[in-house]
Amino acid sequence: MRPEPLLSVRNLSIEFNTERGVVRAVDDVSFDVAPGETLGVVGESGCGKTVTALALMRLIPSPPGRVVSGSIRLAGRDILAMSEKDMRDIRGSEVSMIFQEPMTALNPVFTIGNQMIDVIRRHEALDRKSAKQRALEMLERVGIPIPDKRISEYPHELSGGMRQRVMIAMALSCGPKLLIADEPTTALDVTTQAQVMEQIVKLQEDFGMAVMLITHDLGVIAESCRRALVMYCGQMIEDAAIEQLFAQPQHPYTQGLLRSIPRIREQKLESLPVIEGTVPDLLHLPAGCRFADRCPRATTDCHESQPPLVAREQARVACFHPGLQDHA
Repeated sequence: MRPEPLLSVRNLSIEFNTERGVVRAVDDVSFDVAPGETLGVVGESGCGKTVTALALMRLIPSPPGRVVSGSIRLAGRDILAMSEKDMRDIRGSEVSMIFQEPMTALNPVFTIGNQMIDVIRRHEALDRKSAKQRALEMLERVGIPIPDKRISEYPHELSGGMRQRVMIAMALSCGPKLLIADEPTTALDVTTQAQVMEQIVKLQEDFGMAVMLITHDLGVIAESCRRALVMYCGQMIEDAAIEQLFAQPQHPYTQGLLRSIPRIREQKLESLPVIEGTVPDLLHLPAGCRFADRCPRATTDCHESQPPLVAREQARVACFHPGLQDHA
C-alpha cells in the first residue's frame, strides 16, 4: 500500500502569452511524490520540466504565465489557493528549490553568509548569531572547505561547484520536506557533477526528505532516482520505476532517449542513433500524438487523436502502440 503522497499534482496546465500567441507549456500533467521518494523528471529542453517545477513553488511569472487548470497539493494543502504570504512561509521551510544556474539565483551584492542567514531567520525563530552557526553547519555538511572563510565571501569569489553547494546548503537549511533540484549539475564539470549528486543523495538520507530531480541526463536519473517521469512537448508520456524504465521502456520516445546514451562495446565507441525530426511548434501542435511525426510506428490513429496516459506493465504510458520494439 503506497503512503499518502507528500505532493499531489492533478491535470496541471500552464500557458504563456507570447508575441506570436498563447503557448501551452505544460498540458494536463498529473503525478505524485511520496514522502522520502526520489522522483526524476526527464526530457529534452523545452519539454515543460522547469515550468512544472516553478509552478510547484508558485514562481510562474505572471504575466505572461498562468496556471489555467489543475491542482497542486503539498501535504494536503492546496498550493494554488494559498495567499502569497502563506506561500512565502512554506517556500524554504517545507519545499525548497535548487536552480540550474546558481550565479543568477544568488544575489551578487550580498555575502553568502548574509543570504543564508536571511533565509534561516525568515523561517526560524533564531537570532543572528544562532542563524550564522546554522549556516556554517550547513556549509560544512555540503562539503565546502573552510566554511568560516567562505561565509564572508561573495558569489563571484566561489567556483561553480561551490556556488551550487551553497545553493544546496541554503535550500536545506530549514529542513524542507521536498527538495526540487532543477538541472543541479548542468553547468559543472563531470567530476564536480558526481560530487554534487552524491551530496544531494546523502543529504536526502540524512534529512529524510523527498527529492524531485529535473534533468535531461538519463545517467543521473539512473543513479539517483527510484522512479522517473518522461516529458515530451509539455505532456507526460511515461511514468515508471527506474528498473522498468531502463529494462522495458514502453514509449518510442523513451526508447529513443535510451538508445542515444553513448555506449562503448568491444573497445569502440558506437555511433549514436538519433531521433529523426524535430519537436513540434507549441503554437501549432498536431491534432494527434505530439511524437507521431517522429515515430517509426505511427499509424492513422496516432495522427488523429492523442493517446491517453494509461497503466501498462506496472507503468503509465501515453502511446497507442507501446513496447513493441527492443530499445537496446
